[in-house]
Amino acid sequence: MTKRLKSKHKVDRRLKVNLWGRPKSPFNSRAYPPGQHGQTRKGKPTDYGIQLNAKQKLKSYYGNINERQFRNIYRKALAKRGDTTENLIAILESRLDTIVYRSKFAPTVFSARQLINHGHIRVNKKKVNVSSYLVKEADVIEVKENSKKLNVIEVSISNKERDIPDYIQPDDKKKSVKFIRVPKFEEVPYPVIMEPSLVIEYYSR
Repeated sequence: MTKRLKSKHKVDRRLKVNLWGRPKSPFNSRAYPPGQHGQTRKGKPTDYGIQLNAKQKLKSYYGNINERQFRNIYRKALAKRGDTTENLIAILESRLDTIVYRSKFAPTVFSARQLINHGHIRVNKKKVNVSSYLVKEADVIEVKENSKKLNVIEVSISNKERDIPDYIQPDDKKKSVKFIRVPKFEEVPYPVIMEPSLVIEYYSR
């Protein structure tokens, strides 16, 4: 288990939000940062601090992507034609680990990453074990046949805490989904307010 996976439960309190909208989030009972001085920290945030917080929220939401990878995603978004903010969200929402999570094959983006790394996921009938793999429109993502009865998958699919967004078309019998289209920022079901435009400002300083 990685350090990032172990520390995911501290993320909500550090960022002062229930980032994934979980009923059992530690932020629900302790709405202040962790540590000895968590309840006494004060001060008005600077513009840089606000941009940094927006970046940390977005980066953490997608499985605490490391800084080098996240900066590369920003560079790809910047290089593409069109609105950089929309491009950034499009790339993040096209990642295989995000789609596995959105499809409810996994309860968290961290467990989605584990399913992919362990070879339980297929894209267009082919095994893909790279979490950052970018899924294309009309691609079909499915659980490997002999993995369909895994408890983590069945429990996650039956969970009513979140819904599959409209840009992903599920086939419950086959435990597969089709990625219909790349979503716009406004379509993405974030449980908290995300400000990707501030992330662009942070990296373009």
